[in-house]
Amino acid sequence: MKLASLPGGRDGRLAVVSDDLNWYADAGHIVPTLQAALDDWERHEPTLRALATEVAHEAIPLERFHEREALAPLPRAFQWADGSAYVNHVELVRKARGAELPESFWHDPLMYQGGSDDLRGGRAPITLADEAWGCDMEAEICVVTGDVPQGVSAADALRSIRLIGLVNDVSLRNLIPGELAKGFGFVQSKPATHFSPVFVTPDALGTAWNGGRLNLALHVDLNGQPFGRAEAGEECTFDFGMLIAHLAKTRNLGAGSIIGSGTVSNRDPDGSPGRPVSQGGRGYSCIAEQRMVETIATGKAVTPFLRFGDTVRIEMLDANHRSIFGAIEQEVVPLH
Repeated sequence: MKLASLPGGRDGRLAVVSDDLNWYADAGHIVPTLQAALDDWERHEPTLRALATEVAHEAIPLERFHEREALAPLPRAFQWADGSAYVNHVELVRKARGAELPESFWHDPLMYQGGSDDLRGGRAPITLADEAWGCDMEAEICVVTGDVPQGVSAADALRSIRLIGLVNDVSLRNLIPGELAKGFGFVQSKPATHFSPVFVTPDALGTAWNGGRLNLALHVDLNGQPFGRAEAGEECTFDFGMLIAHLAKTRNLGAGSIIGSGTVSNRDPDGSPGRPVSQGGRGYSCIAEQRMVETIATGKAVTPFLRFGDTVRIEMLDANHRSIFGAIEQEVVPLH
């Protein structure tokens, strides 16, 4: 089942979308918003699935689904927390700012609490006030949970996952060192986050979803050229059950909590930092990684961070090369 939020009120109006992303049916007669559906998932999910079946068989009148019109599936969420499932990424970006990777990062994930009151759709532009801030994309996977009790085990946490999607966790790299030096975490260096046009239920991913990992390549294009093709199921140190359990160690999580995987990242088979797609590698899901690899190779980062007019596209395809979540496709534009 694939769900989207279309314009209508601050939290959008819920729609059930066809598997091929071409059509939708309004779900307002069942439940008005995705958050309301998540609040009472056991009651609403069977009826939404019945509607999805009618959409699949074209048994009811349908409307054309346009990805560009979709809001973030949850335009506002009670919680957005981003983890660090791919330690290779953490190691590279810490090297870029001269910081060592503690051994604990391999068994105790990093996580930060992001702003969840301004979550943006996949076609909304990245609004940037100053190019000097070092704007970067971070292509990720996310899950949305139901209610999660404090102290949940990683295995039980997997059963709380209701939906899966894609994220562009935009970062302002040149603001990060100053913020972290204060010892109190990200605020200004993490602007609004963007999400794929649809979120899908785990069963819609078939065998690609296994053990809290999504075993497909994450496609990232920069200015129309392949930039990243990292395999999301590989080198994923922490599955989503572990990330959810980490977040819930000391508190309950409310239905509609969104948890991100962190930037999807692969090494080369020989253990060295990944190579660009243009050189036969899997590339990168953020610019900071390519800059770090350039620094290791030549002593100097060459690839610039995002500038006004640059475009980013993030997408994941199924075995038949069809888009699963729709595309995050954005242009960087001046704030004013």
